[in-house]
Amino acid sequence: MSQPLSTARALDLWRNVHMEHVTSGLADLSMRQITILLTVYMEPPPHTVRGLATLLNVTKPVITRALDSMGKLELVNRKRDPKDMRNVLIMRTVKGALFLERLADLISKKSGDL
Repeated sequence: MSQPLSTARALDLWRNVHMEHVTSGLADLSMRQITILLTVYMEPPPHTVRGLATLLNVTKPVITRALDSMGKLELVNRKRDPKDMRNVLIMRTVKGALFLERLADLISKKSGDL
């Protein structure tokens, strides 16, 4: 079993991942956007604006703005829930999956550099 990272090493990993991320050409997402994206891709669907807002303890407009930005980058799609037209479902995309795969590769690479 591996040892937990010290505070300094954990922060250094975080900084190195972010440094490479912002210089790599990957979309420069906010912490909130990355959290939403990871939730959509790692937690079982369905995902709704209302559900994400509750999970992150923010308002629905906050989620909507984040999804607008990520939608322009084609990282997620939205569609009306056919079972309840009041709900908006957040859908995964190929570009979103590839984005997270590249991010995971970056984290793995940088963690190996420690």
